[in-house]
Amino acid sequence: MGNTNLFTIAQQQFDEAAELLGLDPAIREFLRWPQREFKVTLPVKMDDGRIRIFHGYRVQYNSSRGPTKGGLRWHPNETIDTIRALGAWMTWKTAVVDIPLGGGKGGVTCNPKELSDQEKERLARAYIDAVAHILGVTKDIPAPDVYTNPRIMAWMMDEYEKIIHESHPGVITGKPVPLGGSQGRSDATARGGAYTVREAAKTLAIDINGGKMAINGFGNAGQFAALLGEDLLGLTLIAASDSVGGIYNPKGLSAKDVIEYKLKNGSLTGFPNSEPISNEALLELDVTILFPSALEGVITKDNAGRIKAKIVCELANGPTTPEADMIMWENGIFVIPDILANAGGVTVSYFEQVQNAYNYYWELEDVHRRLDVKMTQAFHGVYNQYTSRKDIHMRQAADMIAIARVAEACRLRGWV
Repeated sequence: MGNTNLFTIAQQQFDEAAELLGLDPAIREFLRWPQREFKVTLPVKMDDGRIRIFHGYRVQYNSSRGPTKGGLRWHPNETIDTIRALGAWMTWKTAVVDIPLGGGKGGVTCNPKELSDQEKERLARAYIDAVAHILGVTKDIPAPDVYTNPRIMAWMMDEYEKIIHESHPGVITGKPVPLGGSQGRSDATARGGAYTVREAAKTLAIDINGGKMAINGFGNAGQFAALLGEDLLGLTLIAASDSVGGIYNPKGLSAKDVIEYKLKNGSLTGFPNSEPISNEALLELDVTILFPSALEGVITKDNAGRIKAKIVCELANGPTTPEADMIMWENGIFVIPDILANAGGVTVSYFEQVQNAYNYYWELEDVHRRLDVKMTQAFHGVYNQYTSRKDIHMRQAADMIAIARVAEACRLRGWV
């Protein structure tokens, strides 16, 4: 991605949709920026007794449709502009699937691979100590994201409850199931994406059963995309990559075997009966479905013209730049944009909040059924917007629906 500022991209995408909607200048300027943002400095005691200083962020981008909601990332390159961009996308994401939440995002600049479990726990609790006053089920609800997980969410929830002296499981989602987490949360991002791929294939009359898939990024979302691509969509995995490198076998790879190897060895490198492939080459394979599931900015104007997948399902946030969107649209590549494709995660997080609120928990089948309904409705809403005019691509269609909903809520409240 080079030195591209992610928030500049988010604003550019917003501006395109705002122009197409003919948004009033005041509401347009209001929605280009976060409502609130916080920067915290966190002293954390390391295992060797030293105190290290970490920098954390929380952006509450827009709360017109409900409390802000969004993940917490731990990454060495975390910046406030990345968090702003992701907060904006969360705002549009909750709106496009029409759940009563706003958008937010948080992060800590750190390398979790260098931290022990004890250090991670102290960092998690330090972060909550610093931001507890801005969190709450009616204020702002964090969730796991890059390099955070249910265990870290459990520590954070526990710290929050210690501070307020009450049980409040709904303040954090993506928790372990024994602590109020929802069935079906672990694979929700990939499952929601799989449902949108299914609907796209039906709508476009593409026979994906027996087709090939490639997965860029083999973390939680990528691993479940591999399994669900096989089980729900009848796809064969031929390539997968992580931050270290990738593997490729045109005859097919067993998703289960690849996942077991990755979990055991920490990377995909050296997987039997495969050849190495770079992340860049993987993106350009001739496959039915490409799942960008890593970090932002991997499909750019430089490589978009070489993308050959029939459908690109964005499980990562911001994997495609605006220039790349136009190139793929002109080339007939059908893109299911991130705010729709990966909205299964926040949708099941919302289901988790609902279950926490009335202290009654659904069976796994209920979660899957409700998620299917939400994702299917959202896909067809965006697709209908896309086909209603000839001058927009799918991301613009999704953004237009989401931004119109948020703008309406702001107007109804009398904010602008």
